[in-house]
Amino acid sequence: MLHFRSSTVLKELFEATLKRPFPVYREKTWLPTGSRCFCCLGATSVDARATSAPLKLLNAAAHRPALRTAPRAASLRSYCVKTEAEEVEEQLKKDGAAGEADSDKRRNAGILPSLEDLLFYTVAEGQETIPAHKFLTALKATGLRSGDPRLKECMETLKETLKKTSDGVTLDRHLFKKCVQSNIVLLTQAFRKKFVIPDFQSFTSHIDELYENAKNLTGGQVADYIPQLAKFSPDLWAVSLCTVDGQRHTVGDTKVPFCMQSCVKPLKYAVAVHDHSTEYVHSFIGKEPSGLRFNKLFLNEDDKPHNPMVNAGAIVCTSLIKQSVSNAEKFDYVMNFLKKMAGNEYVGFSNATFQSERESGDRNFAIGYYLKEKKCFPEGTDMTSVLDLYFQLCSIEVTCESASVMAATLANGGICPITGERVLSPEAVRNTLSLMHSCGMYDFSGQFAFHVGLPAKSGVSGGILLVVPNVMGIVCWSPPLDKLGNSVRGIQFCTDLVELFNFHNYDNLRHFAKKHDPRREGGDQRQQTFGPMDYESLQQELALKAPLWKKVSPTESNEDSSTTVVYRMDKVIE
Repeated sequence: MLHFRSSTVLKELFEATLKRPFPVYREKTWLPTGSRCFCCLGATSVDARATSAPLKLLNAAAHRPALRTAPRAASLRSYCVKTEAEEVEEQLKKDGAAGEADSDKRRNAGILPSLEDLLFYTVAEGQETIPAHKFLTALKATGLRSGDPRLKECMETLKETLKKTSDGVTLDRHLFKKCVQSNIVLLTQAFRKKFVIPDFQSFTSHIDELYENAKNLTGGQVADYIPQLAKFSPDLWAVSLCTVDGQRHTVGDTKVPFCMQSCVKPLKYAVAVHDHSTEYVHSFIGKEPSGLRFNKLFLNEDDKPHNPMVNAGAIVCTSLIKQSVSNAEKFDYVMNFLKKMAGNEYVGFSNATFQSERESGDRNFAIGYYLKEKKCFPEGTDMTSVLDLYFQLCSIEVTCESASVMAATLANGGICPITGERVLSPEAVRNTLSLMHSCGMYDFSGQFAFHVGLPAKSGVSGGILLVVPNVMGIVCWSPPLDKLGNSVRGIQFCTDLVELFNFHNYDNLRHFAKKHDPRREGGDQRQQTFGPMDYESLQQELALKAPLWKKVSPTESNEDSSTTVVYRMDKVIE
């Protein structure tokens, strides 16, 4: 007996046979002994399906019959009373009339549920309703925040829907589906652990341990050559991270604003390369580490600053940004860039720090006049105006949280993870990370590249902007500095991070001692990561693994009871 599990399979078979030439004797209506017409088989199959007790998935029921029945269907076509065209037309009418109700019936018959249903069953765990806080807690466990710009429509709908419920707390399946349908692909990837860090809770627990270890350090001195920086408490300590998929974690004083200082240097270099080109920018600035203090009055053999990460190079780089407009317009231009990199999170300005830095900036003025003497600026540049803008950009404020999104934008090739907007060109990002790797940590750059092996930039305010390419951006902030001008706690955290996880650029060499890889679930197998996916492609990807889904029934003790079968998307076996 042939079985067909859905009207869709019938429809596809009819369409396939319709393309073949019709037999000459189509008017015959007799049937050979022991044979039945194709349309009768279909009707019988539907009746049998309706009374079938166990629920089976499409992969288990449709694939085998489809392969075996196609030849037989062709041999029986000439004996059917109804033509293929009539059968298809009748079937299309039935499908059109059924609508969404028919779709639900087919899902109940064992065909793949919608992604919205899967998400509901995953969070509900067999219950008929979901408390909103349970959904939000489960969402946070994946690393996504309810304030993520990508989830704005979902959260707004959730808020409005809860106002209309009787208790203002719980959602049934239909209300839940209404809330999540606008962001279902992103949510499905999150709950199926398809982000770059699949086991995010385990990973962040390690981050918290590293944070506590570094917190115990008491060495270092808060920078005091800029009076405004000396006012920060040495006890402040914060770590924030953002992955290329927008997973977020923060610990410590992550909402306290601080000035970027030298951490802004790689970002404005990226803006300059993005606006011009690598060749143009490096006709004014070199690419080599200087081997000298960041504020030395010294140029390379071509009378150029050694690189954009020392003060001389950063001052020249500042002169390349929007050369034909006023300082006010230049400042707004860079601020808009930084806000886009931060996903429109906090980016501010400390006028007090700007005034303090300008009043105590004799060394930078000396560098500026030296650069002017050596004709390092583009023709027609006003050196004092450039220094004003340089001081202003150093006085831009961020928090650990917003700066981590900037770092993640660099890790993500110039696309902001939480908005999906391309901010910087791939060329600008590649060049920026290269120079951060070789020159970003003052006179400690060589040792940092040796021990940590990741692009980074530090600032005298105590910040370290660390990039793990294609994985995440991390920002550490603690004001006490070592003798080279780097955050004591920040250096310790970065060193411990790479000792625990295989983030060093050369940790993945063959035959090398293995470290824990948070990009692998359980550390055993590589997680497949996805770019943007649409609803259909993700559902097809789920369908391939449908036979392996775990069925969860509220009354598992009674197999014959008519209970809803729940499919857990997080139980798909890889």
